Amino acid sequence: MLRALKARSVASRLFLSAAFWSTLILALAGLGLSALNARWTEASFDEQLGVYLKALVANATSTTDDAKGVALAPEFELPYSGWYWQITRLDAKPPEIRASKSLFATQLPHLVAVGEDHAPVVSGYAAGPGNRELRMVEREIDAGDEGRYLVQVAANADVLEAQQRSFEWALAATFLTLALALMGSTALAVRFGLRPLRVLQEGVASIRRGEAERIAGEFPEDVAPLAAEVNQLLDANREIVERARTQVGNLAHALKTPLSVLVNEADSISPSLPAKVREQTAIMRRQVSFYLDRARAAARARTIGAATEVKPVVEGLVRAFEKLYAERGLTFAVDLAEGLKFRGEAQDLTDLIGNLLDNAGKWAREKVTLRAWREAGGREAKALLMAEIDDDGPGLDPGARVEALQRGKRLDESRPGSGLGLSIVVDLAAVYGGALELEQSPQGGVRARLRLPAA
Repeated sequence: MLRALKARSVASRLFLSAAFWSTLILALAGLGLSALNARWTEASFDEQLGVYLKALVANATSTTDDAKGVALAPEFELPYSGWYWQITRLDAKPPEIRASKSLFATQLPHLVAVGEDHAPVVSGYAAGPGNRELRMVEREIDAGDEGRYLVQVAANADVLEAQQRSFEWALAATFLTLALALMGSTALAVRFGLRPLRVLQEGVASIRRGEAERIAGEFPEDVAPLAAEVNQLLDANREIVERARTQVGNLAHALKTPLSVLVNEADSISPSLPAKVREQTAIMRRQVSFYLDRARAAARARTIGAATEVKPVVEGLVRAFEKLYAERGLTFAVDLAEGLKFRGEAQDLTDLIGNLLDNAGKWAREKVTLRAWREAGGREAKALLMAEIDDDGPGLDPGARVEALQRGKRLDESRPGSGLGLSIVVDLAAVYGGALELEQSPQGGVRARLRLPAA
């Protein structure tokens, strides 16, 4: 049953849950009210019998004919009417009994055995004439020299049962109406409350059918974040597709020239064809590797929940570059904020920081400085990971700094490298929504300012 409930829709689960608890609460309330009404009805009935009992007690010691015909109500005059009274003198041998005409030569039973101690007034149920259940009150009085008497008044319990049954039917009808009203209001509330989810579902379906590009409309504050996340996911997917198209186009353009050279060499049957093939295939391999790396990075950048601690990555890179530039005596100074995390993959952070440290190490004379901290975003903006890498090298003028960020551009052929390092950082940072800027460093060289999303 629980498995079947779990498989139902949210609306069905909310409705069934509310209906179950409403029905249970109403049932318990009905049973409680019924029990209270039964006690109240008995107390009210006993009070009515008690009024007759007081009238009989006042006449218990009288022996006149008028007393013997105590006038209480017409019901006491009709045989077996269901209303009875009886006065018994206990100290007489045999006991003297006076009774209402309705008893018709029968007697009422005792609730408490004669001679036993009991409360001044006792009430309870007993079997009466015709073996019908009676509700009875009785009182034992001691009139001194005039004798001891047991005064009893009884009535058929059918009256109580009829009153209780009438109340229970009215209560059941009232609670049934209330339950139906509650279920109806619950169904309306569930339908109204879940309407934003249906609108969200329709929006997603419209996107799937190609009728819309984003989920539009206003949503409640607890559903709006979900709609915003879906829109961001759609934007990210669209951006990935667009980047893939761009990368494919760039790759095709990059391979066009080497292929044309190879075709020309093949047509001319040049003796340098083998060397030219090796040269051009190396270029193509490098281009293919470059764009494959960018495609993988773009896919990793959109991985939900990826977070990387900055400190272990930076420490590993610094150890590697200290060994690489040990002959030149370069030092790497690091200043990292505590608990700094990058919202992305560790491999990408390694590529980003590693390329910048490598570039700074190539140009630095004595020292490379790396500083990183977390910069809080605004109300809707996300937090940023800021990193600055400074070197004390010769530096670059503004025009050269812009040119250095272009793919494959090398400003000094005497330095090793392919000219792709800084452009890789630019592209990869853009994939994560960040950026790279080159500035004049206070140490005299170049400052690379990297901006990335922080976790």
